[in-house]
Amino acid sequence: MTQKLIIIGAGMATGRALEQLLKAGGDYDVTLFNAEPRGNYDRIMLSPVLSGDKTYEEIVIHTAEWYEENGVTCRFGEKIASIDRAAKTVTADNGDVLSYDKLLFGTGSNPFIIPLPGHDLEGVIAYRDLEDTERMMGLGPDSKCVVIGGGLLGLEAAAGMAARGVDVTVIHIMGHLMERQLDEAAGYLLRKALVDKGITVKCSANSKEILGENGKVKALLLDDGTELPCDLLVMAVGIRPNVQLAQDAGLAVGKGIHVDDQMRTSDDDVLAVGECVEHDGAIFGLVAPLYDQAKVVAKTLMGEDAQFVQKELSTKLKVTGCDLFSAGDFAEGEDREDIVFRDPARGVYRRLVLQGNHVIGAVMYGDTADSNWFFGLIRDKTDIEDMRDTLIFGPAYQGGAPSDPLSAVAALPRDAEICGCNGISKGEIEDAIAAGSGDLAAIKATTKASASCGTCAGLVEQVLAVTLGDDFVIPAAASVCGCTDMTHEDVRRMIKSQKLTSMPAVWQECAWKTVDGCHVCRPALNFYLLADWPLEYKDDPQSRFINERKHANIQKDGTFSVVPRMWGGITTPSELRAIADAADKYMVPTVKVTGGQRIDLLGVKGEDLPAIWKDLNDAGMVSGYAYSKGLRTVKTCVGTDHCRFGTQDSTGLGIKLEKTLHGAWTPHKLKLGVSGCPRNCAESTCKDIGVICVDSGYQISIGGAAGMDVKETELMIQVPTEDEAIQVIKAVSQLYRENAKYLDRIYKWMAKVGLDWITEQIEDLETRVALVDRFELSQTIYRHDPWAEHVKKAETYQPLTNLALEAAE
Repeated sequence: MTQKLIIIGAGMATGRALEQLLKAGGDYDVTLFNAEPRGNYDRIMLSPVLSGDKTYEEIVIHTAEWYEENGVTCRFGEKIASIDRAAKTVTADNGDVLSYDKLLFGTGSNPFIIPLPGHDLEGVIAYRDLEDTERMMGLGPDSKCVVIGGGLLGLEAAAGMAARGVDVTVIHIMGHLMERQLDEAAGYLLRKALVDKGITVKCSANSKEILGENGKVKALLLDDGTELPCDLLVMAVGIRPNVQLAQDAGLAVGKGIHVDDQMRTSDDDVLAVGECVEHDGAIFGLVAPLYDQAKVVAKTLMGEDAQFVQKELSTKLKVTGCDLFSAGDFAEGEDREDIVFRDPARGVYRRLVLQGNHVIGAVMYGDTADSNWFFGLIRDKTDIEDMRDTLIFGPAYQGGAPSDPLSAVAALPRDAEICGCNGISKGEIEDAIAAGSGDLAAIKATTKASASCGTCAGLVEQVLAVTLGDDFVIPAAASVCGCTDMTHEDVRRMIKSQKLTSMPAVWQECAWKTVDGCHVCRPALNFYLLADWPLEYKDDPQSRFINERKHANIQKDGTFSVVPRMWGGITTPSELRAIADAADKYMVPTVKVTGGQRIDLLGVKGEDLPAIWKDLNDAGMVSGYAYSKGLRTVKTCVGTDHCRFGTQDSTGLGIKLEKTLHGAWTPHKLKLGVSGCPRNCAESTCKDIGVICVDSGYQISIGGAAGMDVKETELMIQVPTEDEAIQVIKAVSQLYRENAKYLDRIYKWMAKVGLDWITEQIEDLETRVALVDRFELSQTIYRHDPWAEHVKKAETYQPLTNLALEAAE
């Protein structure tokens, strides 16, 4: 006989319980309530949504179609107001009364809000759900945000907003970040990595008051008197089980809803799962034990024997691109000893805590590939006496010398946990492989290994390689898009070798699956053809992103950013007057000095673009190409003109370089810096191409970055004269244009081909001259001022109706 099951909460724990119940053939009529206006989605992946790496649609676990196909009645956006356990009914907040045979609580947890004065101001939020994420995504690149809490959630929130250009400060009351998961040394490394990414971190800092103005947050005041201005304040200081509804219903409640080993509450017909429960005094926040609970709940509902057992847990995380792992007890003690390995050059740190001949704790930062093996030693209480000398180096070094890296995976027992989120062992993956799952996607679909946070994907592939042997196919490099199976490198080789000079030729010869490409491949093909065949190919403006079509940066409100070029950062009073007049005339709301020594007019209406271009053109100014995959700026210091330390005319060289390179389309944006002496005031060593002027000439370095990745340039060549420096930079720019993958910055291209190869091409005078000739030819054909051109034509490019290039941007 079909029974009625009401589930309160459509989170990851109840979602997994529902999957298990349906898989087992449970005969239940299911009604699912959720306070959020949506179903089950992967909350672990909200951080990639915040940073822009994923969309909400990509993290949905159960779609509306899934619920419909499985006969689940969804009451999303509705709360349960009360429960009558005697009558076995629930009352929804709209007054509907529904009866149940079994009731499952999955009410999750509530974020803890520190009761500081001002905590109820508008703009003070937690980081818990999609609405919080969207609020943070709404901040503009010039906004300021303060995050209280240096745990995982707080750091993910900070990193996601920093990736969007927000000025972020993290406040943490403890002495180092993530103190529950990391020791002080690893916490230091994490803090350093965050600071390198532009995030301000203040540890041992105590919040005193949230300051507001007109009901909105404006700053956080610390107890030492420091005032931190902010447009948004995010509290990420912990969670508490959401037990109010259960408590009102008379269920036994402590820190969470009390449950037994079968996940039953004090009422046998009411079960609970997830962050709302308390089992043997413990509450839970990691997904792995929640999924274990979900399996038990499903079996209990099926009338089968099951028992939830708390397991030794490890924490394997990726915070802002940094791999972290901790397990066991890593506190100091008189009866304990440490084994520590540090590799500062690679940013790798490992610490093992030993008690006698057993590993009782481990902390790893930067390289966590061996974490499962170390966790197995802790969990199994393995005697490590015979491998103490090589223990810190991991399983591949046991026996005295490194072996095939896959041997460590092969040596793992079948019960070794591979996917911590979903509790999937090596044996389960091997069984799935034996049943026909031959690649990562199939393993993910059949076992859910790597389907949550994804950090174990590499380990899963290693299990595949070990198990399948020669039958394992190494995953191919990513194709350009869904229109083709070919990589960027394959397509470019075809364009060059077959002399393909048009998009239709590429589509034909490279067996494109679509008639005329898509919003992903067309911009890439347009660049490749333009760079390789400047005489034969005509630029297709419609195959560019919206910013390059509009010749201005689109903003989140649909207005545009207009940046006139200032050669080498030098301007004149007349230019400044023209900018001021334009700002007044077109009611520009924000005028900002950029990091590239230019002035940005933000908030220009689309219909005003041709007119403001004309006014700036009439004043002698041209487009700054601040929107382009091309030269952005050449940042300079004052050099010998004014500075007593200057060795060369860095300003003059910077202006010459900018006038030479501007308008050159490149695989990605291109930024240069010219510093007049090794004091490096123009920050040349974090640019794509940097010049340091010295007494004997010009040191030219490449491959710097100062965004999500922070990298110092590497010296490519030193030349004695200014003219030779200009020639070298033309040549390396053309080499980059002709060989790099579209949307790869120079440092990514350099990592693939090697600095030695690049230097070899540039040092060969015949090759250098040929590169310069091709660069100058391309500039002759394509360099122009798009503002002036569009004013002259009195028209602007419009997007093709069948291309969603705005979405791709």
